[in-house]
Amino acid sequence: MKTREAVVRRIVQLCKERITTPYGIANQSGVSQATLKSILNGSSKNPGIVTIKKLCDGFEITLAEFFSTPEFDALEQEIE
Repeated sequence: MKTREAVVRRIVQLCKERITTPYGIANQSGVSQATLKSILNGSSKNPGIVTIKKLCDGFEITLAEFFSTPEFDALEQEIE
């Protein structure tokens, strides 16, 4: 699994846990719906840390909590 796939899975997981939609979290976090859509559909190859921090704020979690999952722990280095 690649990092961006892990980010997408984590966002989807958090939406389910918090019983919200991508539309709802976009509104809560201040991230535009277009930006979130591009992350979720894979057209954004590298979502920035500022965007992820805003999403974390919307989910009311820390960056550490966002990245503290088995999927992220299992990622290999992506040096390209």
